Amino acid sequence: MLIPGHLQQQLDQGLQLRRSSGYRGRYAPSPTGVLHRGNLQTALLSWLQARQRRGSWLLRIDDLDTPRNRPGAIEAIEADLRWLGLDWDGPIILQSLRKEVYDAWLSWLQLSGQLFACRCSRRQLAGLARYPGTCRTAGHHWGWLNERLPSWRLQVPDSDPEGSGDVVLRRSDGFIAYQLATVLDELTLGITDVVRGQDLLQALPAQRSIYRALNQTPPRFHHGPLVCDGSGNKLSKREASAGLAALRKQGMDAADVVGLLASGLDLVDEGSRLTARELLECLTQDPIHAVDS
Repeated sequence: MLIPGHLQQQLDQGLQLRRSSGYRGRYAPSPTGVLHRGNLQTALLSWLQARQRRGSWLLRIDDLDTPRNRPGAIEAIEADLRWLGLDWDGPIILQSLRKEVYDAWLSWLQLSGQLFACRCSRRQLAGLARYPGTCRTAGHHWGWLNERLPSWRLQVPDSDPEGSGDVVLRRSDGFIAYQLATVLDELTLGITDVVRGQDLLQALPAQRSIYRALNQTPPRFHHGPLVCDGSGNKLSKREASAGLAALRKQGMDAADVVGLLASGLDLVDEGSRLTARELLECLTQDPIHAVDS
């Protein structure tokens, strides 16, 4: 089934942006709490990569999961990035204002027969590495049943090299899934390179399966190192003590924090003090010290 003209136009515009920009990156935090040191380190790495390539760096806010959003979090994200000297290009992009884009593509995927309704609960799927295809042939009842809506899954061929299983594109609570929204954003916003944390490496197989279903080429992916707490656990946005406010209370200014983040990326020695621009100017190599996938 051919992609409708208005959807193809979105892809064409994204492709034109990719070709004209050379490099087009983005930083895409969720407004679920304060940015912790790991988030800020990834932001710095992403910004450095884009600026060294003389490309564009977009700020996208992944705010679709509204129950998890916190009041004032978007403003706090903007303030933290500005304080560190990380500037972005163009207006901030809110996923919540792009729902029509996601809904249109979801409808087309449904009409093209690539989706099926899944009524498996999380409990039923607990412990499984991938979805076993339980509801593939259970019919296509998309509405309410036993006071529950189904999730909508992309039927991924068993031969798909990513081994992702059938990917959820719309959750059972009616929200567009992260995997679909981020793939459509990268394509329609013309993103050439995605720099994000190592924890999101696990999302790559599902996203590549979606790109393949849309017959589109994904951007280049780079996954930077994580910052962990004293117990070796990944930092959480619930831990306000891991954010900028705590570092500033210790007397650190922006140059101290940039030096701290850059040393975590092995770009400078520990204890270095420099602005984001000074760091950019002194780089002699590609700032990505991460696993390229």
